[in-house]
Amino acid sequence: MTQRAPLIGITTYGPDKLNLPSFHLPTCYVNAVSQAGGLPILLPATEPRSDILDRIDALVLSGGGDIDPEVFSGGSHPDVYMVNPHRDHFEIELAKRAMDLPELPLLGICRGMQVMNIARGGDLHLHLPDIRGDEVAHRLPPRKPTHHPVSVASGSILEKIYQQTEFPVCSWHHQEVDKIGAGLSIVARAPDGVVEGLVFEPHPFAFGVQWHPEMQVEDDPMQRKIFSALVSRARERAAQRSPR
Repeated sequence: MTQRAPLIGITTYGPDKLNLPSFHLPTCYVNAVSQAGGLPILLPATEPRSDILDRIDALVLSGGGDIDPEVFSGGSHPDVYMVNPHRDHFEIELAKRAMDLPELPLLGICRGMQVMNIARGGDLHLHLPDIRGDEVAHRLPPRKPTHHPVSVASGSILEKIYQQTEFPVCSWHHQEVDKIGAGLSIVARAPDGVVEGLVFEPHPFAFGVQWHPEMQVEDDPMQRKIFSALVSRARERAAQRSPR
């Protein structure tokens, strides 16, 4: 009997005031998971439910707008945008529960890594240029992606996945993690010192990256590796679970 494709839950954008009242997600997330052999399941920001994580084999916390600074007493900044408190609440609660499940693979992407950090009591700098200047562009004006190299820690999960300690990534953010949440460790940085990767040490496969690997999978085989690793872990979880 053929093993079923593992179910990969991906959190969605919206609804928000800048777009139609809809839950939505860039197609590159879905394509990246599908190409790696997973079955993408979109998770709209409803009320947090304890059974969501029982129904999937891995979780991806996607990118998107900024987390409401009120969540971490971060003050305010004119460049904060696309705040969605309902999504914040949903994803932070989901991240907390996922990190308590050692059998559930977890990947946070950009905002998703920041969600993981806040879920563990960390916080953020609200506007990266105010802290780091313009030594390295992490996004182009007004809000466009760009590229820069990252260095990953030797022996870390990212080095094991990528089989390299330095490579170019697609960057699209204007905030960075500041105080690191409990149990999280830094495993990647940009040339200007910005934290680009966090791993939750108590968990065998829970980490976040500040870059956007899903935007590179079509052109960069290196960035496909992170989704292949996620789906491979999810397939192991699926094989251990009772058939639905």
